[in-house]
Amino acid sequence: MFQRLARTARTVAAGLRSVVAPAALVRSLDDTVADPADVYTDEEMPSAEAIEEAAAAYSVAADQARAADRSKRQTKKVLGRLPAGLYGRFLVERVRTSRQTPDLESIRATYERLGLGPVPMKDCAASLRITEATPAAVVKPVARPVLVAA
Repeated sequence: MFQRLARTARTVAAGLRSVVAPAALVRSLDDTVADPADVYTDEEMPSAEAIEEAAAAYSVAADQARAADRSKRQTKKVLGRLPAGLYGRFLVERVRTSRQTPDLESIRATYERLGLGPVPMKDCAASLRITEATPAAVVKPVARPVLVAA
């Protein structure tokens, strides 16, 4: 009985956390990376208002980009299965792209054949993540009285 109650409490707590701070559920301390070399110096640092305005604009743009990506994926499900041809005023065709990607299977086979060990890999560039802090998370300085000895 106690185990069932504990499991229910954990489920309720996880549900509350997912509503209050959903990003915290998927983040770990290992997610963060060092700042790039070209961060602002103290003299160059923009005002807090300018940073807040830029972060808000970035957040809106990111939301719009995600919505556009979802819409594009949904429509591509229909269009991707069409045979090439003219449909009303739209021509559907498949063309080669200039983008290329390494053939990892071939590279792995070559490394194995030459006894070079595993294929060296490197991490991609860090992503910029902007998260709006909840009002409870914003720390306001507390004015404390200064005691002076007489």
